[in-house]
Amino acid sequence: MYRMQKVYLIGAGPGDPDLLTVKAHRLLQQAEVVLHDELFGTEILDLLPQTATLYNVGKMCGDHQNQEERQNRINALIQKEYLEGKSIIRLKTGDSLIFGRGIEEARFLKANNINYELIPGITAGLAAANIFSIPLTERLKNSAVLFCTGHTLELGVKQFLDLVNFLKAGNPVVVYMGYHNLEKITTTLIENGISPETGICVASKVSHAEQDHVDGNLISIHSRLKEKPLPSPTVIILGTYVESLL
Repeated sequence: MYRMQKVYLIGAGPGDPDLLTVKAHRLLQQAEVVLHDELFGTEILDLLPQTATLYNVGKMCGDHQNQEERQNRINALIQKEYLEGKSIIRLKTGDSLIFGRGIEEARFLKANNINYELIPGITAGLAAANIFSIPLTERLKNSAVLFCTGHTLELGVKQFLDLVNFLKAGNPVVVYMGYHNLEKITTTLIENGISPETGICVASKVSHAEQDHVDGNLISIHSRLKEKPLPSPTVIILGTYVESLL
């Protein structure tokens, strides 16, 4: 019987199983034990063998769990199953190293002499840019892109000003977990010299059948979202050249 004597930390991508890497798809079909995040939909989990043991270890908004304790439980469960000789997959949304705890789990595995491998996944920001035809870099316009979270406003002044200068240089910013903080984000950017005409796209349920988006600028986006609210999960792309071709 095939055994993976590694723990595979796999990025599940934005949710569409067709966007899994070939390697991730193959490993999922061979899994014995899967610890998965709170995935949107069941299509990816449907790829697993019926004999696979599943543990839903995902964080849910408002579950009031102590996240350090939760992570310790996940680490202990991975170690237990590994020492029993099981083939193990830790399945995470998007990419394991983009705004997730993938590196924390990798460090735990390394410290405990557990073989592991990180399998990249398509992060929601890249998926949204492609699906809605928004160039994150374009010749003669910009040469960099920044990924951040909606909590960036709450970080130090220097880091926020770095973000402002990045936008002023014509580079786009991709914001995760910023939908419910969007008005504060846009207001603060305008107060710090970002043009109110700066383009913005809010994308919802990227790669799923229900996917949708709303375009606008830093001023108009709020009224447009009131007319057409978007369900979570969302990702936001903003910048001088942000305009969906769809």
